[in-house]
Amino acid sequence: MRSVIRVSLIGISASLLAGCLGSPSSQTVPGGAIGAYHGVASSRDRPIITERVLYAFGRRSGDEPAAGLINVNGTLYGTTSQDGGTGKFGSVFEITPSGTLTVLHRFAGAADGAGPRGDLIDVNGILYGTTRNGGPQDDGTVFKITPSGTETVLYRFTGRDGQLPLAGLTIVHGVLYGTTAAGGAYNAGTVFRITTAGTENVIHDFRPSSAPDGSDPEAPLANVNGVLYGTTLQGGTNNLGTVFRVTTSGREKVIHNFSGGVDGEFPGGITNVGGTLYGITSGQYFDYGTVFKITTSGTETVLYNFAGQPHDGAYPSGRLINIGGTLYGTTLNGGSDNMGTVYKITASGGETVLHSFLDNPDGAQPFARLTLMNHVLYGTTAYGGAQGQGTLFSLTSSR
Repeated sequence: MRSVIRVSLIGISASLLAGCLGSPSSQTVPGGAIGAYHGVASSRDRPIITERVLYAFGRRSGDEPAAGLINVNGTLYGTTSQDGGTGKFGSVFEITPSGTLTVLHRFAGAADGAGPRGDLIDVNGILYGTTRNGGPQDDGTVFKITPSGTETVLYRFTGRDGQLPLAGLTIVHGVLYGTTAAGGAYNAGTVFRITTAGTENVIHDFRPSSAPDGSDPEAPLANVNGVLYGTTLQGGTNNLGTVFRVTTSGREKVIHNFSGGVDGEFPGGITNVGGTLYGITSGQYFDYGTVFKITTSGTETVLYNFAGQPHDGAYPSGRLINIGGTLYGTTLNGGSDNMGTVYKITASGGETVLHSFLDNPDGAQPFARLTLMNHVLYGTTAYGGAQGQGTLFSLTSSR
C-alpha cells in the first residue's frame, strides 16, 4: 500500500522551504569555498551554491538511503537500505522536487528481499533493482516495481550463483547485467545477466588466485559499445582492487591493478564519458582517495588525490556524473565538519568543493551518486538530518 508523507526538515511546508534561502534548512556558499552555516558573501566571479534539505528520513519513511536517485518523467525514485517502521528491511520511494515523499514498497525480508543499496534502473517505465539480502539463503534478490508500487521478485540468489548484489543493474540490448560481491564458484563474486522476465545466468566467476583476477565487485557496470567495464574492491596483483572488462558472453580481462599510494586503492564505481572511463578509489586511513580516468585499453591516469578535512573531501563514494564535461561527486568524509562533501572536478583534474555537510540539519555521509534534473543536483545522505537517519537534498547555483 502506498503511504504519502509530507514533511520538511523543520516542519515547514515545501513551498515555504523553497523560498527561505537563509532558513536553518539551507546553506548558501560561494562556489569553491566551504562556507559558514548561515551563508557567505560571494565574489563576482563565483556562483553561489545553495543547498536545501527537501526531506529528512526517519521511522515513517525508512532510513539510511545508500543508493542514488533516478529521474523518471520529473519524479525522483530511490531506496532506503533500512526501514525503521517494519523491521529494517528497506523501502522504495518516490519524491517530488518540492519534497513530497511517497513510500511505494516496504520490503518484508525473507522471500521478498531486504536491504536495497544499488541504484534503480528504468526499463520501459518499470524500475529494476537489487536487494543485498533476502531469498532462500539470504543471499539477495533482483526485483522490479511499477511506479504505482506493485513489486515483483524476479530472482533469488542461492550462493553458488552469487550473493550480496550490492550494485544496481546495467542494460545492454534489453538484457540486465550486474555483479554480486560474494558467492560464485570461488566465493569472490560474480558478473551475471538476467532478463526482464527473470532468467538469470552467471557469465563470470571471479577467481583472485588465477591470472590474478579481482574479487569483491561492489560497484555497477558501465556499458561502452556493448562491452561491460567494472571494478573489484579487492584482488588483483596487489590485492588493492582492479578495473576489468567483460563481454556479454563472459570473456573477462583485468585492465588495471591498483597499487596504493598515489595510484589509489579500493576502487568504486566508474562512469563512461565518450568512451573514456572515470572513477574513484575510496582510500583508507591517511590515503583519502582519488579520482582517476582510464582508457578501455587500460591506460590509467590519476586526476586528483583528496586531501581531507578541513578544506577538502575524503573517501569518495558514489559514482561521478558528467555535466557538460565537468564531473560531480560526493565524499563520505572531509569538509569543514568531516561529515562529507559534494565536489566537482574538471577533466584535467581541477577540483572544487561545492558543499560541506554539517550532520544536523543537512545530513552526513553521502554514499550515492548525484542526479541532475532541471539544472538542479539532487542527492542523499545516509545519516544525519533532523532525525539522524539521512536526508534528501538539492544543490542549485545562482549563475
